[in-house]
Amino acid sequence: MTMATSEIGTTKRKLPPDWRWVRLGDVCKVVSGSTPLSGIEDYWGGDVVWITPTDLGKLNEPYIMNSARRITKAGYDSCGTELVPPGTVVLSSRAPIGHLGIATIPLCTNQGCKSFIPGEGVDSVYLYFALEQSVSELQALGSGATFAEVSKSQVEGFEIPLPPLSEQKRIAAILTEQMATVERARAAADAQMEAAKALSAAYLRAVFNSPEAQKWLRKRLGEVGKIVSGVTLGRKIHDTKTISVPYLRVANVKDGRLELSDVYRIEATEDEIEICRLKFGDLLLTEGGDPDKLGRGMYWEEQIPVCIHQNHIFRVRFDLNMFCPKFISAQFGSPYGKAYFLTHAKQTTGIATINQKVLAGFPLMVPSLSEQKRISTILDEKMAATEHYCKVLEDQLTAINKLPSALLRQAFNGGL
Repeated sequence: MTMATSEIGTTKRKLPPDWRWVRLGDVCKVVSGSTPLSGIEDYWGGDVVWITPTDLGKLNEPYIMNSARRITKAGYDSCGTELVPPGTVVLSSRAPIGHLGIATIPLCTNQGCKSFIPGEGVDSVYLYFALEQSVSELQALGSGATFAEVSKSQVEGFEIPLPPLSEQKRIAAILTEQMATVERARAAADAQMEAAKALSAAYLRAVFNSPEAQKWLRKRLGEVGKIVSGVTLGRKIHDTKTISVPYLRVANVKDGRLELSDVYRIEATEDEIEICRLKFGDLLLTEGGDPDKLGRGMYWEEQIPVCIHQNHIFRVRFDLNMFCPKFISAQFGSPYGKAYFLTHAKQTTGIATINQKVLAGFPLMVPSLSEQKRISTILDEKMAATEHYCKVLEDQLTAINKLPSALLRQAFNGGL
């Protein structure tokens, strides 16, 4: 396709024939929003739809049909906001810059938005997608000490490519259908991902909640493992020689894995290192915090030669001639293990914690060592397959999430 030179400036890319660069202020009426005074009850809970940036920003659901808050006629009259008609494109011009929506009803906005009432020859949906394509450029215009904001004069002077109206409508229709297809693909991939993540728990439930598991010997964890808390951060050490060593924080101990890309160091005494130094097979369990952090953990494989742990992590050491670390770790991460901790944890304002006594009382399932190893091998294979499947889905979602930008880029370069 032969490309035409931009009509405005010399730095803009070339456009297809019959397209032109236009300033938003020349083809739209730009309206700034405002906010009623706070603390006046008569201004809130009315019938006037009042849009803020939080009401915008869903590319798959661009149409604005309601708002989180509404103002009264008195609230509307008290400030400088202005009702805009259906078909108006609303942009969040601060905190953050770039959320968009198309009005389907008369509405007004707060001062965090700019509204574009399309003039004759401008299609609302096309304008919406043109601004969506230009979000990064609009964000680059933002300035301000407290938060970045794009001014009315800046958006009025902002340029977009504008083809004839019939071409705008054609492009808008194609992009609308493409974005709907992308959203369906994303929703399907998200559902697959949720199902894949549930597989791990299902495999563990099949083992530790099975009729066979009910027959296994149970022993209190404190009877078969040595439980030790770690070093306390900020403790005072007086006149004692210390050594800088790596130590594990709660952030390093995940559910079924260890995150060791960012391991801190701490000054510790020789006695502390002797007590808290990790050995192969040690089970590491978090004390708690958020409920999802309660009793989560993994066993240590000596990934770091000399490493200790902080006091919010419990270390449990077993006789490896009797226990398989993989099996024990899987048991704690199973629905069986999680149910015990949630039942026995101390709960305060959304924070759940376990103490050493609760941990010591954990009813550990103890089949024979050979059975532990057999089950661990089977779980390893299933978890590896699940992890691979999740990685495939993650890559798929990454590709899907890149599609909207690619489609918009293609459309506004005349590629549709």
